[in-house]
Amino acid sequence: MKKLVFVSLLALVAVGAVTTMAFAAEAAPAAAGGNPNGGMIALAAALAVAVGALGTAWAQSRIGAAAAGAMAERPEVGGQMLIFLALPETMIILGFLVAFFLIGKI
Repeated sequence: MKKLVFVSLLALVAVGAVTTMAFAAEAAPAAAGGNPNGGMIALAAALAVAVGALGTAWAQSRIGAAAAGAMAERPEVGGQMLIFLALPETMIILGFLVAFFLIGKI
């Protein structure tokens, strides 16, 4: 529980630091003709990938533990377990897709 609280606080501090940098960059004049909201869009793209990666890692850790137990009892379910481990990867792929579209707006 302590580790979860520590990681959550660390993530909040990191997001706060990135948001502060994004606001500081956004306050600078957009002399180059870029998007004035580019910093916030970049932050949104980073969060899309980061949250997708965290969700994928959490899901695969739970599925991996269950798969190891199931394969210890019945080794013939190994193929199904590989498919179940590959399913959460769609979350990170969709996160990359959202980030790609967001970065295209900058």
